[in-house]
Amino acid sequence: MDGGSHLLTSALVSHRVPLPAPDREELLARARHRAEAGAEAELRRVTGLTGPVERVRVEDDEVGWWSEQLTLGGVTVRDEHRAVLTSMEARYGIRAPFDELVTRALAHPDRGHVVWCDVVFTLGRRVDEETWQWSRDLLNHPDRLHRLLGADLLLSLLIGDLVTGRDPFWDRGGELVPWAEQEQDPEVLAVLLHAMTHGNAPEIEAVGRSHLTHPDPAVRALVPETLEQSEDGRSLARPESLTTVLTLARDEDPGVREAACRWLAHYRGREPEAGDALVALTHDERQPIRVCAVSGLAWRDDPRCVEAEHRIGPVDGELRHDERLLDVWRYQRRQEAAEGS
Repeated sequence: MDGGSHLLTSALVSHRVPLPAPDREELLARARHRAEAGAEAELRRVTGLTGPVERVRVEDDEVGWWSEQLTLGGVTVRDEHRAVLTSMEARYGIRAPFDELVTRALAHPDRGHVVWCDVVFTLGRRVDEETWQWSRDLLNHPDRLHRLLGADLLLSLLIGDLVTGRDPFWDRGGELVPWAEQEQDPEVLAVLLHAMTHGNAPEIEAVGRSHLTHPDPAVRALVPETLEQSEDGRSLARPESLTTVLTLARDEDPGVREAACRWLAHYRGREPEAGDALVALTHDERQPIRVCAVSGLAWRDDPRCVEAEHRIGPVDGELRHDERLLDVWRYQRRQEAAEGS
């Protein structure tokens, strides 16, 4: 814990043999002291040195977050103490004030930092009205980082508590419409749109389509997720939604084209322009998009998938294990079975 290792500390305190109460109190006190002092100040106190601190970004490939590792005089710490404190408080039933947790997250203003992530996870498990209202209030803050944290918290609350399965806010996504319509910051807007896709919000389609020409590709790439495909149990879409996706399929940004391709690959409506768009995407410069487009054609039982498969080219890396590479073969087996019957 002194070294700031969130994962290691969590593994130790969650051991099947619980820590005695005095040890818990000592660990919490040490975590709070180091969180308040800051990693660099504590490192200088321990080493007694005033020279330059070596800083390295450390990423956890499994969990997906990152932190900063600081080294001075042969001593190394990570700036994860606020995450250690947050997770330990939650484990031991201490409900830290909302504003205090917000302050901890904003001390590391990046959605991928371990402290920000742990605060969002902790507050996201408080699936109560008070936390929802306080999180929503952050969307009115003039500072974009406060609004970004608010959007991230609302996304977490809409998803629900994955540990207990509670999701009381799944149908409250419509409450975010006014902020999604007026938000100017692209990162905040992208998180808001993502949050709305996790809730039952009929208004989300209109909001999504309104951002069809947004200057930020990360926002445009989220538009397909806002467009409903199901109607009476069938995979259909409103004409204006299909038109929106067909436009995005020709976008200059590959990430936007890939998002549109995924939507089209799962679309089962028989409109010929949907199949034509997938055929066009089999010529895309990016191989993952070509794989997705060929798979979509195969699932539509479009015979053009056979010839288009050759345009995928040699496959390397993780794509070699992609199940979609077998979709043309499955299409051909279905055709053979239909002819045999």
